[in-house]
Amino acid sequence: MTLNDEMVAPVHQQQLVSQEAFRGAMGAIPTPVSIVTTALGAPHGTTVSAFASLSLDPPMVLVSLQDNSDLLEMIRQTKRFGLNVLAYNQGDIAATFAQRGIDRFAQVDWQMDHGSPRLAGVASWTACRVADFVTAGDHVIVTGLVESAFDVDIAGLVYQHRRFGHFTPTEPAP
Repeated sequence: MTLNDEMVAPVHQQQLVSQEAFRGAMGAIPTPVSIVTTALGAPHGTTVSAFASLSLDPPMVLVSLQDNSDLLEMIRQTKRFGLNVLAYNQGDIAATFAQRGIDRFAQVDWQMDHGSPRLAGVASWTACRVADFVTAGDHVIVTGLVESAFDVDIAGLVYQHRRFGHFTPTEPAP
């Protein structure tokens, strides 16, 4: 055992910030809003804000899903997922896909693309093959190898302080 090992208490014994304080601090960070999708007989998807680009070589993304998520179990089975990054005007779709107990796909236009549902009108789309599952707290990080991608020049939907909004550039694109 090193000196550092002796000085660091196990996580369950450490003094951690309250969930309320943590939620408030994280809510102050504007995050892009997406719908993660897969298909197992029928289309399935849920709203997430915890995702990121991970690697350029090879092209990879990561998404974070609650460890008891039905969608996570389906992705474990299909080994595929789509990442639909919503456009600024798709807050209603984000809200719909955040609800439980409804047919989330009934009121949206979508099509299958590389084995996963792709929603119409999104700012960007990536089709992914699962590379790994990493358990982290009460979530599982799913890493995906990107097999297809596209984007359109439209502002993306962001979420900050429990409100939807959008990015406004301060200078023209190069």
